[in-house]
Amino acid sequence: MSPSARTPRVAVVTGGIGGLGTEICRQLAQAGRRVIAVDLPARAERLDAFRTELADLDGAVVFEPGDVSQFDSCAELVGRVEAAHGSVDILVNAAGITRDTSLRKMSPQQWHELMRVNLDGVFNMCRNVVEGMSTRGFGRIVNLSSVNGQTGQFGQTNYSAAKAGVHGFGMALARETARKGITVNTVSPGYCDTALVAAVPAEIRAQIVADIPVGRLGAPGDIARAVTFLTADDAGYITGANLPVNGGYFMSF
Repeated sequence: MSPSARTPRVAVVTGGIGGLGTEICRQLAQAGRRVIAVDLPARAERLDAFRTELADLDGAVVFEPGDVSQFDSCAELVGRVEAAHGSVDILVNAAGITRDTSLRKMSPQQWHELMRVNLDGVFNMCRNVVEGMSTRGFGRIVNLSSVNGQTGQFGQTNYSAAKAGVHGFGMALARETARKGITVNTVSPGYCDTALVAAVPAEIRAQIVADIPVGRLGAPGDIARAVTFLTADDAGYITGANLPVNGGYFMSF
């Protein structure tokens, strides 16, 4: 069957109506995927804005509510998606939160809230799609980590730990699923032009940009381009990799 005649691959993007998530949804849809954007159900204003932003895609992206921090919610979500749209072929775990403070001030709640979304959420979603992908012999999983998972960051012991864990999880899962036609990769964004970074005081933001060799913040499209590349049908020989997209802010061999 030619690619043009094939039923579109179904892609689920968690954190799908966030700053990076919206652009990931857009680029996947432009690549011919049927995209399901997943986010918490209580964000009506943001959801309206999201739908307006993607109105030109003629319904190629749809929204489904879900809480990635809850295993049962993820199981129900995957069931709804597969009943309505078909089997999940592509999973992008982009959902994430911050609870920044130094470890001396960090409460157990701040630690556990972040872990439930940023790390447990990756397990919850992957666990609920990997069996079907294995049975069908095809799957593309991309988990979003962060440059701060590679370097550490002051006030982010919880975030840095979770984001480092995301890649460790991905490498192990990549080994488990490689013979099943499933690839599992990580994208580690640097500092991007999103609402989160826009909220940083101007003088600190200027210093961040000064430390980035390419001389600018990343754009959501820079991250989405990497995700789209790794989820392509013909990207089957790349698995267990971490693709840093950080403008040279952190380089390693």
